[in-house]
Amino acid sequence: MRVAAAKGTAFCIGVLVASYFLLPSLIDFPRDAIGALIFTLRVDLFVLFWVLVGVGLVSHARRQSMQDIAGSAFGTPSETIRIKIAFLQNTLEQAVIAIGSHIVFSTLASGDALALVVAATFLFGAGRVSFYRGYPRGAAARAFGVVTTVIPGLLAFLASLVLMSLRVVFG
Repeated sequence: MRVAAAKGTAFCIGVLVASYFLLPSLIDFPRDAIGALIFTLRVDLFVLFWVLVGVGLVSHARRQSMQDIAGSAFGTPSETIRIKIAFLQNTLEQAVIAIGSHIVFSTLASGDALALVVAATFLFGAGRVSFYRGYPRGAAARAFGVVTTVIPGLLAFLASLVLMSLRVVFG
């Protein structure tokens, strides 16, 4: 599990660094706070996409199963829907952290720093695919996906704390 987590961390760092240096030559990032916020909200549509994927997986599986069709309040989920429910729940949790962190970050940083939001959103998707594919094989198999999903949002959160603190201290 630690090896997969280390690979996920290395992958995140590589994508974030490469994006920071490469994307500004391809994308004209907004330099003002309102433009940065609007840009981030639009990019985070791709984070919400993964919530929709999770909802779709659960909804489709529920309609296909007599045991599950009544809804989660009326019985224990079947084997066919359990992983989908876990994926949706984890994706919802991670989406709240990611989108919230991206939004706050975009109110504190603009311009080329917004490449990090694009990279974080890409990593969110890559992490969700890996997490879902690895889930049936246990924690070690989903570790890369978990880390790839979590690290960018956590870094955006920490960067926002630092930037906010610097603004409080230095104005």
